[in-house]
Amino acid sequence: MLKATLKSLLARKLRLTLSTLAVVLSVMFVSGSLVLTDTLGRTFDNLFANIYTYTDVQVSAKPAVDTAQGGGQDTNTPFPAATVDKVAGMSGVAKATGQVFLNGAQPLGKNGKIVVNQTGQQYGANWTGEDDLVHLLSGRGPQADDEVVINNGLAKTANLKLGEKIDVITRDQQRGSYTIVGLLQYAGGRDSMAGESAIFFTTEKAQESMLGKTGQFNVIDVRAASGVSDDQLRDTVKAGLGDQFLVQTGAELSKESSQGIKDILKYVNYVLLGFGAVALLVGVFLILNTFSIIVAQRTQELALLRAMGAARGQVLRSVLLEALLIGIVGSAFGFLVGLGLGALGARAFVSLADGAEVASLGFPISAVVASFVIGIGVTIVAALMPAVKASRVAPIAAMRESATPDRPLTRLTVSGAILTALGAGALIWGLAGAGGATLALVFLGVLGVLVGVALLTPIISRPVVAAIGSALSWSIPGKLGRRNSSRNPRRTAITAGAVMVGIAIVTAISTIFTSLSTALGDTLDRDLAADVVVLGQQTSEIPPVITPEQLQQIEDLSDVRTTAAFTADAVIVNGEQTFVASYLDPAAAVTVLKLKANEGRIDRLAAGEFMVDRKTADDRKFKLGDTIAVTFPKGQQKTLTLVGITDPTNVAGGIVVDYADAQAGFTFPQPWQAFIAVKDGASVAAVKDQVNEVLKDNPRVQAYTKDEYISTNQQGLDSILVIVQILLLIALFISVLGVINTLLLSVIERTRELGMLRAVGLRRGQTWRMVTTESIVITVFGTLLGLVVGAGLGAAIVTALKDVLGFGAVTLPWVLMVVYFIASIIVGGIAGLIPSVRAVRLNILGAIAYE
Repeated sequence: MLKATLKSLLARKLRLTLSTLAVVLSVMFVSGSLVLTDTLGRTFDNLFANIYTYTDVQVSAKPAVDTAQGGGQDTNTPFPAATVDKVAGMSGVAKATGQVFLNGAQPLGKNGKIVVNQTGQQYGANWTGEDDLVHLLSGRGPQADDEVVINNGLAKTANLKLGEKIDVITRDQQRGSYTIVGLLQYAGGRDSMAGESAIFFTTEKAQESMLGKTGQFNVIDVRAASGVSDDQLRDTVKAGLGDQFLVQTGAELSKESSQGIKDILKYVNYVLLGFGAVALLVGVFLILNTFSIIVAQRTQELALLRAMGAARGQVLRSVLLEALLIGIVGSAFGFLVGLGLGALGARAFVSLADGAEVASLGFPISAVVASFVIGIGVTIVAALMPAVKASRVAPIAAMRESATPDRPLTRLTVSGAILTALGAGALIWGLAGAGGATLALVFLGVLGVLVGVALLTPIISRPVVAAIGSALSWSIPGKLGRRNSSRNPRRTAITAGAVMVGIAIVTAISTIFTSLSTALGDTLDRDLAADVVVLGQQTSEIPPVITPEQLQQIEDLSDVRTTAAFTADAVIVNGEQTFVASYLDPAAAVTVLKLKANEGRIDRLAAGEFMVDRKTADDRKFKLGDTIAVTFPKGQQKTLTLVGITDPTNVAGGIVVDYADAQAGFTFPQPWQAFIAVKDGASVAAVKDQVNEVLKDNPRVQAYTKDEYISTNQQGLDSILVIVQILLLIALFISVLGVINTLLLSVIERTRELGMLRAVGLRRGQTWRMVTTESIVITVFGTLLGLVVGAGLGAAIVTALKDVLGFGAVTLPWVLMVVYFIASIIVGGIAGLIPSVRAVRLNILGAIAYE
C-alpha cells in the first residue's frame, strides 16, 4: 500500500503541485510574520546595545506623569545642575556629565519645511565635547548661542554643509537661525544611531530652549571608576539620590528601549497573522476540494485495491499518508518562502532607520513549529472527509466506468439549517442586549451563521448557479458551461466557498470601517460649528502647536467671528493616568463646539475648576461640587472642583481644566488646534488663505476648511481599508488557485466527454468558452454569497458595537462591493484560462479512448 500510494502520488504531478502550492500559501504568511518580528527584535536588540555600549550608568528624574510612548522613560523632567555635582562626588564615580538631551529640536530644510525622519526623533542637546561615542567629522564645537553641531545623517538628508545656516524650532516653540560649525559621526562611522536627527547647542542655549531655563539638565552620564561594576555604581548612585530619580545601567537602558519597539512590533505581527489566518481558511477549501476530486477520480483504482484485499483502514491511511506527504513538503516550502519574505520585510523596515544593521537571518523555533503544525494539520484535516469517503468505496466499483455518485445533500442541508438558525438566534439575542455577554453572543452568532451558510452552499448553488449561468447561456458553449457548474453541487460549493470566505471577510471589514468613517464624518459635521480648523500632523511626541501671537493675529482677522482653541496633556486624576483638555476661552468653545449645559456653568472656568460631559460624569460618578486630585506633568498637584457638566458630546468630551492650570502644569500649554467660525457672508476659502498666511512661519500647522478637516480625520480609516484591499488580493489569489485546481481536475475527469463533444463538432473556441463560463459562474456565485454574508456580518458587528465605538447607521460599501463583483468576473475569466487551454489541446481520438 505504501508503494502504491507513492506511485499514485508521483503519477499525478499536476495535482501534487497544486495541492502543495495551497499549503505553501497557507503557511508562508504565518512563518513570514514570525520570522519578520524575530529578525526585527534581534535587530533592535543589537541597535540599542550599540547605542548604550559606552554608557555605564544614566540618571534621569522620574516624571510626575510618564507620557513616554513605545517603552522607555520620559526624561523631560529637568533637575538643577547641583545634582550633577552631587553625583560626581559619590564613591565609585569617575566622572559625571550633565546633559541636555531631549526630543523636540525640529530642523527646517532649505524649503522652509521641517526635515522629518521615520523615527520621529529630533533631538536637541548640549555639546559636551568628543568622547568614545561621538567624534567630529569636520569643524568644531559650538561656542556661541547661534552656533550648532549637527549629525552627519541630518546634513545628508537636508543637504546641509559646514558653514551654512539652519533654522530650528526648539522645544520652547521658538524659531531660531543657527550656523553649522561642526558635523559629527558616531562610533563605527555611523551618521546617525537609528535615523534620528541631532542638533547640539551650547549648554546654556540648550538649557534655555529645550528645558525652559538655564542651570538645569535632564540626564547625567556617569562613568564608573576603575574596578567598579556598572551594577555597583547604579546601586551607589540610586542610594545617594533617592526614589525621585531613575538610575539605570547601559544594559538596562538597552533592554528597555528594545522592549518598547518589540511591543509595537507585536501589533505588526497580529496584522500579518491575520493575513495568514485568511490564507489558511481559504487554503482549507482548496485542499478539501482537491482531495475530494482526487478520491472521485480514483474510485476505480481504490476499488481495485479493495478487490485485491486492501482493508478500509489501509485505504483510509493511504489517502491520509498522501495528505501527510503533501503537508510536509508544502510546510517546508512555505517556511522557506516565509523565511525569505520575513528577511526582505526586515530589510525594508530597517532601511527606514539610517545607521541600523539588520540582524543575521535566524530560524526561530516558533516559525518552524508553526509552519509544520499548521501546514500538516490543515492538510490532514482537509483530507479527512475525502479519506473516509475513499475507505467506503466498494470493491464492485472497480467494474464500473464512472465514479460513484455523491451522497444526497439531506444531512448536510439539515445540519446547515440548524447551525444557521442557532447562529441567527445567538446573533439576535446578542443584538437585543444580553448584559456582558452581548459581544460574545454576536461573534458566536456570526461564526455560526457563516459556517451554517457554508454547509448550505451546495443546496443554494443549484438555483443560484442556474440563474447566474442563464445570463451566459446565449450560446451552446454557455449552456454547457452552466450545466457543468451545476452538475456537482458539492464540488461547486466547496470551490465557491473559498471565494466566499475571502470576499465575506473583506466585505465585513469594509462595512465596519465605512460605517465608522461615515459616523465620524456625520458627527463632526453635526456637532462642529467651525468653518476653518487649524491643526498639524503629529510626527513625534512633540505636538504641532500654535503660538499665542499667531492665535491673536487669527482672532484679529476682519472676517473671523469666533475662535476656539484648545490644548491637552496627560495627567494623573485620582491616581489614574488620563488625558485632559483645556480651552483658552470656554465661552468660544461653547459656541463653536456646540456645547450645551446639562448642569452648572460651562461658559467660564477659573483656576482650580473643571467641567466634564454627561457621559464622563456618569462613568466616573461625578456630580457638581465634587473634587479631584490632579498631578500635572510638570509636577504640580492641585485639587480641582467640578463646576459644570455639558450634554453628551462626541467632539469635546472628557475632563476640561482651566487654561491657567494648563499653562502652569502642561508640558506644552500652547494650543494644539483652533476652530474658527467666520462671519456671515464671509468667504471661508478666503479666511483659510488668510490664516495660512499668518501661519507661514509655522511649518507644522495648517488651516483646513471643515470638509477638509473631516476628510483628514477619515484618512486613518481609509488607510485601514487599503490594508483590507491587500487582504482581498491575497484571498482572491488563493481562490483563483482553487478554481483553477477544480477545473483542471474536472477537465481530467471529463476527458472522454470532452473528446466526444469535440468529435460531434464542438470547436476549440467553443470549448474554451464552455470552460471559461463554468469558471465565471463558480466565481461569481462565491462572490455574491460572500457579499451577502459579509455585509450581514459587518452590519451585525456595527449594530452590536454602536454604543461602544459610537457607530451611526450601518453604511454598506456599495462602490467597493460593485468593484468586488466586477473583479470576480475578471478573476473567473482568468482562472478559466489554464483549464480551458488544457481542454482545447486534448487529442480527440486519445480523449475518446481515455480509460
